[in-house]
Amino acid sequence: MYNMTFEELNGDYSQERMDTVAKALEEVLTSALPQGCITVGVYEAAKSLNVDPDNVVLCILATDDEDVKDVALQIHFTLIQAFCCENDINILRVNNTRRLAEILGGGGKQSGGEPMDLHCVLVTSPHSTSWKDPALSKLNRFCRESRCMDQWVPVINLPER
Repeated sequence: MYNMTFEELNGDYSQERMDTVAKALEEVLTSALPQGCITVGVYEAAKSLNVDPDNVVLCILATDDEDVKDVALQIHFTLIQAFCCENDINILRVNNTRRLAEILGGGGKQSGGEPMDLHCVLVTSPHSTSWKDPALSKLNRFCRESRCMDQWVPVINLPER
């Protein structure tokens, strides 16, 4: 088991630890994508959460600096966070939607050229198998440790490539 340092207990994670978590998130997304286990968009995520919340293994809320002033988006985030907490779904906040778009492919554009709504991304478990992914286990542990330190929605910086 991972032993936390004094700084980490105070919520000041080391850069190395955050890089490990960001890498695990990227691994989870790239392995879930070809399996069809990704739901993208605030509205689509809300529909998916309503239909089958037990199948959701991770909720990612993504923003950039300009999104902080979007009151409607912040209200959506609050409602999604509350629902996820109520249903024991791990939540991560990501502060680089451009990098998230790169990871998910398509450069943030849908097939018709419309921009994808990357503000909310759900990762679901494949129906055919119970998904045992070491990267997902790392993220789950990180979320659990963050909650123990009263950080219910930890923020992850996805570094540029």
